[in-house]
Amino acid sequence: MGTFVRMYMTKLKYCLLILAVAPLAVSSCSSTKVLADGEYRLASTKVKTEGDLSVGDTKVESYIRQKAGWNPMVYVYNLSTKSGRGLWSKTMRKIGSAPVVYNEDLVGLSVENMERHLEYLGYYDSKVIPEIDINGRIVKVTYKIIPGKRIVINKIKYELPSRGEFAEDFGKDSLNITVRKGDYLSEAALEKESARSAAFFRKIGYYGFNKNYYFFEADTIGKAGKADLTMRINEYTRNEAPSSAKPLVKYHFGEVNIFHPESFKIREKVLRNLNKIVPGEPYNEDIVNSTYTRLSSLNVLSTVNVELSGNEDNTVDCNISISPAKMRGIKLNLEGSSNAIGLLGISPELSFFNRNLFHGGEQLNLGFMGNFQFKPGSDIRSTEFGVSAGIIFPKFLLLPDRLFKGIIPKTEINASFNYQDRPEYRRSILSTSFGYIGSRGKLYYQLYPVQLSIVQISDMTEEFRSKLMTNPFMYYSYEEHSNLGLGGTLYYTTDASVNPQHSYFYTRLQFSTSGNLLSAFKPWLNTDSEGRGLVLGNPYAQYVRGELTLGRTWKFGKNDSFGIATRLLAGAGYAYGNSSALPFEQHFYSGGANSLRGWQARNVGPGLATADVNSMFVIPSQTGDMKLEANIEYRFPVVWKLAGALFIDAGNIWSISNYTENKLALFRIKDFHKAIAADWGLGVRVDLNFILLRVDMGFVTRDPSRPEGHRWCGPKRWIKDGMHAIHFGVGYPF
Repeated sequence: MGTFVRMYMTKLKYCLLILAVAPLAVSSCSSTKVLADGEYRLASTKVKTEGDLSVGDTKVESYIRQKAGWNPMVYVYNLSTKSGRGLWSKTMRKIGSAPVVYNEDLVGLSVENMERHLEYLGYYDSKVIPEIDINGRIVKVTYKIIPGKRIVINKIKYELPSRGEFAEDFGKDSLNITVRKGDYLSEAALEKESARSAAFFRKIGYYGFNKNYYFFEADTIGKAGKADLTMRINEYTRNEAPSSAKPLVKYHFGEVNIFHPESFKIREKVLRNLNKIVPGEPYNEDIVNSTYTRLSSLNVLSTVNVELSGNEDNTVDCNISISPAKMRGIKLNLEGSSNAIGLLGISPELSFFNRNLFHGGEQLNLGFMGNFQFKPGSDIRSTEFGVSAGIIFPKFLLLPDRLFKGIIPKTEINASFNYQDRPEYRRSILSTSFGYIGSRGKLYYQLYPVQLSIVQISDMTEEFRSKLMTNPFMYYSYEEHSNLGLGGTLYYTTDASVNPQHSYFYTRLQFSTSGNLLSAFKPWLNTDSEGRGLVLGNPYAQYVRGELTLGRTWKFGKNDSFGIATRLLAGAGYAYGNSSALPFEQHFYSGGANSLRGWQARNVGPGLATADVNSMFVIPSQTGDMKLEANIEYRFPVVWKLAGALFIDAGNIWSISNYTENKLALFRIKDFHKAIAADWGLGVRVDLNFILLRVDMGFVTRDPSRPEGHRWCGPKRWIKDGMHAIHFGVGYPF
């Protein structure tokens, strides 16, 4: 079996290596080779302004009909033949980006679009002049904008309906009006104000009211660059005749009904608590939206539809239709890795969920995980497995919902057990947590006021124990201990879908602290010979830890099928008080399927530490107090469900503890750049819609553990010296 695995992995490595070498020829290729006779490549489009455009108005560039800019993948596309026939040409065209063929007609349309938009922004009689620069078969287009004149609002007159209380309500909102005397006149500003004002009225009872009830007139005759503005609100819309006018009146909520299939077993009280629409209360659009959002957050529901209907008695009936989601399911995730020394790693995960455990939208999650590392033909191996259970309640336990206005309530209780059997020791971790999870708009949160874990270590080898005694940093990290603290995660994203189809941005902040509450009771706790407080006979850990991730993915090309994904990550932890070093399970590490892919997990760093220093473990387990990492990945379609990726990873981990005796592992601002590890590689993805499978092969380009002058690695060392790794995974790495 071991021989078969080694043969298979070797063949796969060489196949990926051959594919990796192809893009290196890009720099010598023309960017116009595949163009037909008479065609030109549009290389760039720029906008140059003569005069001033106010902040926010520079988005005029988005109205250019044909855009182009620097794109290195055009050169990959041009590695194909002009006919495009043959496997090589088809592959290069799939990987690369086709050159943008210059279209003169689209330049004219772009000019019209930009001039109309400038007028909409309040720059009247603007001119957009295209400047065409042709060099051989390369075209560059610069749109020179000459902004037109702007008109200042001299005074504003309001004409309001005389019937009912609408005029009085308008006065209550007058301080919030965004169009004022002295502002520049523009259709954009008037549209924005009418939309804002109409939303205000829908919040105070005016059901169905919208911006089409607003009419504007600007008198510029004889005003010398100024205008008298009349803002009129009629009792009919722009699409209706004056004869259809009806008084603008306030509404109240009428009947509220919630419909769902009879086969869907859920307690009605749960739905009623999430519903904020109360019969008899004044109509408020925000309450309707809040009810929709709260119900949509219930994992047990797949669709929520809120239908409103106004009645002649000035009431609004509300019919809410809901459909159940899949109640139960099983998910399987599998990751694998291999490197040149024959060390294999397999990490399976199996999870089960029940979204309606007690018929109240309570979600039960059960998880089983494993991490197995071994070297075929030897007794070197490491085994890790864990089980976890969690339940999510659709409400705040122990806290009233009204304390968190606008936040969708959920409470999560978790418990887990993890066991690890390594050549040097055995370790078990029992953990539990209690906290609140949910979202507000595009912000998602997990806040755990209680996090408890107990760490036990047994069967430690004498050799490993002796090594720990000579390294205080590692010694304190591998003590039996307990953690009691709090933590959480804040996550913001512009696209929360599982597989975003367009460009998006996200940021994630993770933080935790432990031991501070216990320190308040330290005078009453038992202590050891070093004066450390003990809980259950072991020192309790005291530390603070944080990790920040910033990510952005750009989608472009036909159907946004191409993409560039980037990620920046920074994390650090600091032990103090009752602890001299971070607990091992709180350390940072690099390498692996979602990190520096030229290495296996825990094979990088810390800092400039050399290979002999990292030889404490039979199977590498290199960790630190701090981590910095940056990744960039170019993603492109190939054929059918297959896609490819080219990536670069860089970063490392460091120690910041004063207890470390390895000064090469310490982080120093003045020379931390010397310790940056880097790799590049390529990958293949199989997108089956419901799951994405991937394999990545990373090649080490810079290894800081090697002596100075030998840290940069070329193609010969990728295979000969084993400076590469293969990773199998599910989903994108970031």
